Amino acid sequence: MTDPSWIDGALAAARPQAVGALLRYFRNLDTAEEAFQEACLRALKHWPKNGPPRDPTAWLIFVGRNSAIDTVRRQAKQQPLPPEDLLSDLGDAETAITEKIDSADYRDDILRLLFICCHPDLPATQQIALALRIVSGLSVRQIARAFLVGESAMEQRITRAKGRISSGEIPFETPDAFERAERLSAVSAMIYLIFNEGYSAGSTEVEARFPLCDEAIRLARLLLRIFPAEPEIMGLTALLLLQHARAKARFDAEGAVVLLDDQDRSLWNRTMIAEGLALIDKAMRHRQPGAYQIQAAIAALHARAMRPQDTDWLEIDLLYATLERLTPSPVITLNRSIAVAKVHGPEAALLLIEPLEDRLSGYFHFFGVKGGLLMQLGRSREARIAFDRAIALANTPAEAAHIRMHLDRLSQN
Repeated sequence: MTDPSWIDGALAAARPQAVGALLRYFRNLDTAEEAFQEACLRALKHWPKNGPPRDPTAWLIFVGRNSAIDTVRRQAKQQPLPPEDLLSDLGDAETAITEKIDSADYRDDILRLLFICCHPDLPATQQIALALRIVSGLSVRQIARAFLVGESAMEQRITRAKGRISSGEIPFETPDAFERAERLSAVSAMIYLIFNEGYSAGSTEVEARFPLCDEAIRLARLLLRIFPAEPEIMGLTALLLLQHARAKARFDAEGAVVLLDDQDRSLWNRTMIAEGLALIDKAMRHRQPGAYQIQAAIAALHARAMRPQDTDWLEIDLLYATLERLTPSPVITLNRSIAVAKVHGPEAALLLIEPLEDRLSGYFHFFGVKGGLLMQLGRSREARIAFDRAIALANTPAEAAHIRMHLDRLSQN
């Protein structure tokens, strides 16, 4: 129980609650972070010797709070604190005091932390960076690497967000029931964006950016613990699990993109799939359909198909049609076109997406899909034009290589 790996796991798991509580006490993100780090250092010193506390989170809150008070008093040149051993060698005092820290408060502290990071007054880029730094505890270097920007640029992004919070522009208070329902979608969207940042990585970026998928799933599970009866949070968590379950099959040994129909399904993570399927089945029983639930239901149909030919494309088409009505978007229509092509043929799919070209003129996937449909229809010259546009808009070398493969096939034909 006291080995380093257990301690590291306990510290990581306690971080959102502990930092949230310390932020409530001191109303300063830097102070809360520093207090938590000092508490972690003392945990690494005392837990191997004294054994793990009954409640690691409460222990860290108590020690971090005392450490921060110590620092504040020193800086203010006030009266000295009691000797260090009274603060850090907690013994029985730790048990008595931590039992008074109501674990029910953790829920509101996590909420406060998530809602502060995801406040709509902060730009989306700052929301994600701040959440990864404060809630997840990733270093600036890790975040910068994941987003493919320089450390100094990422440091400035996080510093600006912290500055707005410290200046009082972003409220610390936990939102009431109405605000919670209104702003929960912002928190969910932040988690989804973090996942997409990792999921959209090319094969050469997997090592740096795939951990974002794992972190998004961890945050989604955390949000689900806070809102266990929210079907959309079940749907979000299920969606991330079902998508990430295919991670090992998405690229081949040379780093080339492998489309869903061509993936080796034995590489799919069946444990993740089972968890995702159970969650989406539970969510759908609430009969309160939402965008994440519908997307998860589509992913579930793919996950349940043991072979590509077993996929229920008709049901997927119907689900996409529902999603279009619920949240109209040209990207959703583009995604639906894949199912339409399977059910009604490539010509029907092409008719569906042609009106989208102006709105998706800078979108790689639009021209990739259009080129593929034209190629199926034997319209090689038009397909080549679409594929050329796609290569110009490719986000990763793997995407460009995949399109070149189609161009090579056209040339051979």
